[in-house]
Amino acid sequence: MSDVNTNHEEFIVFRVGEQEFCVEITSTREIRGWTPSTVLPHSPDYLLGVINLRGTILPIVDLAKRLGLHSEGPTERHVVIVVQVKDKMVGLLVNSVSDILEVKAEDLRDVPDLDNQASAEFFGRVVVLEERIICEVRLDRLVPDEVELAA
Repeated sequence: MSDVNTNHEEFIVFRVGEQEFCVEITSTREIRGWTPSTVLPHSPDYLLGVINLRGTILPIVDLAKRLGLHSEGPTERHVVIVVQVKDKMVGLLVNSVSDILEVKAEDLRDVPDLDNQASAEFFGRVVVLEERIICEVRLDRLVPDEVELAA
């Protein structure tokens, strides 16, 4: 393993529908296959339910629904990325994990000002690599307090 270079950041890249998104690798705890969840009454439509992950009750967020994209619902081909959000663990339902990227600082840009509140709310930066533009999901904004309480 090489020395840590502060000019680089590492990201887990995943697909939601036809789009690529990423999260910092340091916030990722594990990647697992989809398992059915227990639905919580009166929860937001993007909260699929909760699962028992080795004694921890883990809320599962359908990332497509949360981002306002078309959701095909969970299938056995979907993947759950378990991430740390503040002091809670949350599972993100995604189509697949596609990459682990080491990104140079010059390949990270701010999200352009699109006069779109959702873009500013959910995305922190974009990774620009040749023909790819990958939005970094802001985990701290993705999961509101009421969902954190479910954990």
